[in-house]
Amino acid sequence: MEDRFGHRISYLRVSITDRCNERCTYCMPRELQEWLPRAEILTYEETLRIVRVAVGLGVSKVRVTGGEPLTRPGIVPFVNELCAIDGLDDVGISTNATLLTRNVSDGVTIAQALREGGARTVNVSLDTLNREEYEEVTGRDLLLEVLLGIEAALAAGFEAVKINCVLMHGRSEEQLVPLVEFAAAKGLLLRFIELMPVTTTDVLHERNFFSIATARRLLEEEFGALIPVPEFRTNGPATYHQIPGRSQRVGFIGAMTNLHFCESCNKLRLTCDGKLRPCLGSYLEFDIKTVLRAGATDTELEGFILDVVERKPQEHDFRTTYQPGRKMVAIGG
Repeated sequence: MEDRFGHRISYLRVSITDRCNERCTYCMPRELQEWLPRAEILTYEETLRIVRVAVGLGVSKVRVTGGEPLTRPGIVPFVNELCAIDGLDDVGISTNATLLTRNVSDGVTIAQALREGGARTVNVSLDTLNREEYEEVTGRDLLLEVLLGIEAALAAGFEAVKINCVLMHGRSEEQLVPLVEFAAAKGLLLRFIELMPVTTTDVLHERNFFSIATARRLLEEEFGALIPVPEFRTNGPATYHQIPGRSQRVGFIGAMTNLHFCESCNKLRLTCDGKLRPCLGSYLEFDIKTVLRAGATDTELEGFILDVVERKPQEHDFRTTYQPGRKMVAIGG
């Protein structure tokens, strides 16, 4: 699939729940979350059907997200079925890692079960290694569970375990180097992400914005000039640099300051309630659930997806007119 701006779509991020066991400030406001009714959530069978149709149109990578996807019962058999779809080459999980150590059967952790089912990678959200700050950011005192979850993912043998750190002024300055050292010690791929105004427009303001350029400068004060490695790519928009004297790479995702950020975009998002979104930073979303439940054929679903791709904007609206229609936890990470 290719849109009118030359974006080649091969990546689908699939949210399976809006529920989460944490309350990160940039994802879910601290007031009581009103969860979507169960009837509005796509069943696993409905999600799998949409993915199969999308794979037939050229999608080769799926990342399962939430909310926190591990809170939804039945995720292991769902991922098993997902990984069995012919033509789907890469299935990953985005998680806060707090539940990766949970036993699913006879001492088998959910991390092991997901890996044995075919999931290749795990992305873990981790903004700080300071316990008090972690609780302040997430609303939960679960840092130890996260660290144990990362160990469980490593023990399970995933091809890559990645750490995603959202940059925030007044907090990230003291955490950049510890996170780099932590990632180096564990063999993790670390990416720093600029804060985006996804949940509410006031999530992002001058007092808390922290650019990737500032993060690079502070890292270079500690490690020396970072070495660009443009030939190293993952499926997302990160650009990577190598730490001098090490094989370690760190990534930078700068949706707010990188004016070329959208040029290589290759993704669509499917929300847990069946909305297909062509861009995270746009209010546009299209209701594929209603079409599906009305009895659409696979050919009609193909046409729906292709129409959404055709409507994909050239670039996001975060710097200009973006008006959040729903919280990040309900869109999918």
